[in-house]
Amino acid sequence: MVVSSTDDYQATVPKSYDRMSELKAFDDTKAGVKGLVDAGITKVPQIFILPPKNRPESSETCETQFIFPVIDLECIDKDPIKHKEIVDKVRDASETWGFFQVVNHGIPTSVLEEMLQGIRRFFEQDIKVKKQYYTRDTTKKVIHDSNFDLFSPSVPAANWRDSLCCFMAPNPPSPEELPTTCREILMEYSKVVMKMGCFLLELLSEGLGLDRCHLKDMDCAEGLGVLGHYYPACPQPELTIGTNKHSDGDFITVLLQDHIGGLQVRHQDQWVDVPPTHGALVVNIGDLLQLISNDKYISVQHRALANKVGPRISVASFFGIGPLPSSKLYGPITELLSEYNPPKYRATTVKDYNEYFRKKGLDGTSALLHYKI
Repeated sequence: MVVSSTDDYQATVPKSYDRMSELKAFDDTKAGVKGLVDAGITKVPQIFILPPKNRPESSETCETQFIFPVIDLECIDKDPIKHKEIVDKVRDASETWGFFQVVNHGIPTSVLEEMLQGIRRFFEQDIKVKKQYYTRDTTKKVIHDSNFDLFSPSVPAANWRDSLCCFMAPNPPSPEELPTTCREILMEYSKVVMKMGCFLLELLSEGLGLDRCHLKDMDCAEGLGVLGHYYPACPQPELTIGTNKHSDGDFITVLLQDHIGGLQVRHQDQWVDVPPTHGALVVNIGDLLQLISNDKYISVQHRALANKVGPRISVASFFGIGPLPSSKLYGPITELLSEYNPPKYRATTVKDYNEYFRKKGLDGTSALLHYKI
């Protein structure tokens, strides 16, 4: 299918097409995108087809002149000079990119590989077993779905991916609640990635000129959601996308991605590939950290492309507040404010922010705009 304009695109949409009915029919299968691929489809269903203006190929060519920041954490605890250099690099990347990769972070490669394999095993197991976890009940601790914002009217098309979300802190599921295919590695990975997240928050605190425990003491790592994404091979990747452009609605995200690639970050009005690096973890600033840092650190749009090759697996660990409602308000940190740097955002509870973020969906706009003063 070659669609060169919005008019042409509209002409390809069947007059009898009822988007909501199609979405519901897809969701009712509880088989996700993988179910479509397993059924042998050769064309992308209409619910996944993006309008031409939203397609990645209609954007400017992905820029290669930028070098994505990679920060080596080796010897950080043994050498004060090295420690300061790393804090400076973390601060600079967080201010200019909102993203960076870390290497020599201390998590064994074998643990990272097993985490990726565990997610793959979950999605490739018997559909009858997998369906038991399929739900749109956001109060559950273990949620398998395809597109959390599937029915959001502001989202231009469904994304070509399935997901498994496990809320591992502060009140993790019992081991019996976790899928057997990835139970052990989920529990192990959650422990090491939580330790990693707390360490990163210390570096980010220092980068703001604050006490190293400041962000941790604000409970920025109280909650941990581990989200495994499964992106099946796509017969027409040019018509759809793996994940729409968005920024994350947490404090920080630590992402583990496999060798296939497809993650792109918006930098200086260009899309830049994040190169898959064996053993590395990708770290990005979330909206809530941009809010409390009063724009010192930036939460940047990113997206994942669909691909003819697959499946692509990624595991995103989101650090935020626990799922229980809290009246605690988060606004720009007082120590960062001055006559010359007044607050740029109104304070909000994380519950309110999350509800707004989920309702809005991945529509390409930042939820932060809603909280701007």
